[in-house]
Amino acid sequence: MTLDILAALSLFAFVSSITPGPNNLMLMASGANYGFHRTIPHMLGIGIGFTIMLFLVGIGLLGLFDAIPYSYETLKVVSVLYLCWLAWKVATAVAPEQSSRKGKPFSFLQAAMFQWINPKAWTMALSAFTLYAPDRSLFSVLLVSLVFGIVNIPSISAWTLIGQKMQAILTNPTRLMAFNYTMAVLLIATLIPVIL
Repeated sequence: MTLDILAALSLFAFVSSITPGPNNLMLMASGANYGFHRTIPHMLGIGIGFTIMLFLVGIGLLGLFDAIPYSYETLKVVSVLYLCWLAWKVATAVAPEQSSRKGKPFSFLQAAMFQWINPKAWTMALSAFTLYAPDRSLFSVLLVSLVFGIVNIPSISAWTLIGQKMQAILTNPTRLMAFNYTMAVLLIATLIPVIL
């Protein structure tokens, strides 16, 4: 892989990692509701989970999906249903001072497993390998996975920081509820491309 292609891959990883999607919207909501520190396992679960998913998809998991009829449709239905449930959880999240009693952010494992049904994660993985590792050699798969792993954590951390900074504005229960409902609606909106 040339330096030009590596630079393009890094830019692609950055843009696709930092733009809005289910992971980033949930991280912003988690940062606002639970703070940065309590959201770290969620962030690490996304970063490491997505990197592992990329690697497994790149070394041949796509062939397994191609061999099983209707697997993509099943994945789509499960993704839509799970994201609707997550939107409800975001909408009903509690204030930070109550969160230790009534709610908790995603765990590392929950966030890592979510990558497998996250429509944006699948789109990113398929696009990355189609554009930057069409030969699917072990070296190119490792490189694509490594670049995403390096770029992803700082990109998604920005969303958690934005959410945490919003805590000062969201001290009023009405504003917090409006924020949570807005995040839930935006999370549902990320499903529009999947459904259509």
